Amino acid sequence: MPTQSSTAPSKFEALAQELQQQIAVGVLRPGDRLPSVRQTCAARRMSPSTVFQAYYLLESRGLVRAVPRSGYFVAARASGLLLAEPRTSAPQPGVQTVQVNDLICTILGVARARDVVPFGSAFVNPALFPLDRLRRSLISSTRRLEPWNMVDDLPPGNLSLRREIAKRYLLHGMAVDADEVVLTNGAMEALHLCLSALTRPGDAVVVESPTFYIALQALQHLGLHAIEVPTHAREGIDLDRLAQVIELYRPKACWLTTTFQNPLGSLMPDAKKRDLVELLARHNLPLIEDDVYSELYEGKVAPLPAKAFDRSGLVLHCASFSKCLAPGYRVGWTVPGRWVHNVQRLKVMTSLSGSIPVQAALAGYLQEGGYDRHLRSLRLSLQAQRAALFDAVTRNFPEGTQAVCPAGGYFLWVELPVGVDAMALFRAALEQGISIAPGPMFSARGEFQHHIRLTCGQSWDATLERAIRTLARLVDDAMRAYAGRHPAI
Repeated sequence: MPTQSSTAPSKFEALAQELQQQIAVGVLRPGDRLPSVRQTCAARRMSPSTVFQAYYLLESRGLVRAVPRSGYFVAARASGLLLAEPRTSAPQPGVQTVQVNDLICTILGVARARDVVPFGSAFVNPALFPLDRLRRSLISSTRRLEPWNMVDDLPPGNLSLRREIAKRYLLHGMAVDADEVVLTNGAMEALHLCLSALTRPGDAVVVESPTFYIALQALQHLGLHAIEVPTHAREGIDLDRLAQVIELYRPKACWLTTTFQNPLGSLMPDAKKRDLVELLARHNLPLIEDDVYSELYEGKVAPLPAKAFDRSGLVLHCASFSKCLAPGYRVGWTVPGRWVHNVQRLKVMTSLSGSIPVQAALAGYLQEGGYDRHLRSLRLSLQAQRAALFDAVTRNFPEGTQAVCPAGGYFLWVELPVGVDAMALFRAALEQGISIAPGPMFSARGEFQHHIRLTCGQSWDATLERAIRTLARLVDDAMRAYAGRHPAI
């Protein structure tokens, strides 16, 4: 009986090699689902163990990702035109007065039309949310409301919903009492209330660099100063530099997004979150944790919030349902630790109460079950959309572009080649019916002039693909114009 040559690939290696080739030439693209093990066994007349070995081999090479109960999907490429490892930001040191409202309002105001491709949006496609079920829950809860509910559900808010939120914390091993939860009009109000409880005009607050423009607007509104700290696109804020900033400038608070930061998409590892909380505890420095994207993760295990490591009530945790369940319902909350009573009083003084029928509707929806099933579906959709956007940028943008595909959320932070001005690109793209978020709106000093944020909240289609090609062409045009002005470079 002839023996197989020692150099010939085994069956599973041959299958893996064939699939790898299909990925390389673009037949299988990021976000595509591989044929199921059962389908492959039937089509190739292979055993399940052979197919599993091939898929395991592709997974070990970083080419595919296993999604529980859904199969294997082509992973976003970490090589090609884009650098696999982004650089840590390097903001100018010191305390900065914040004057960003005019710029941000101008950018947001001109990019809201429905016929504009929304790469600059901060929202997910509403079609990905269970709006019909939420509508039925709203009708049902409204019918059950009693007159006294209008008084009972004043701050801290609807008790049933606060209990459901406390149960969600329990999934992370966090013992949060319903009385510690304060319901708000979205996470934005929660963050503003916490910031107001901690600071007075003229105080300084630590933020990431880049940071979400809403944080900058909040600082400007309250007459606060920003201290921007270097932040990495994979792992978040630089703790060594943060420690130095605390010693030098004595800030009154930190405002950080430790999980899928906007705009970077960075995910601080759990161990680093623990180190962050311990560092702040040594200085008795409170942390406002903006955690609105934490449900939008990949894989089996949810990332922990920094709040999970808080032992002294210094972390004011803020979240909402807007990014993961009910956009437009404007229901958020905070667990503000030792400042819970201060935040409750501020809530009464500012907006008195949130929408009582809407809070009751969300409580009813969560009690019925199905929320986690919806989240699994949403995560898979966003995972595919992230991979598709990253792949499109990889294939179309010119050499010198830098980006990293995040492991959650729905933002892609892109560093453009030198000579490409983000604000000029914003204007040129808008003329082509495409919105982007230019980098300067994410900095108190207007830095990141060669950066843009792209949103992958929309289902990938030919329109988005064409828009990316148009953006890439505009970037090429800007590079050629820059080279023409600087022939020696």
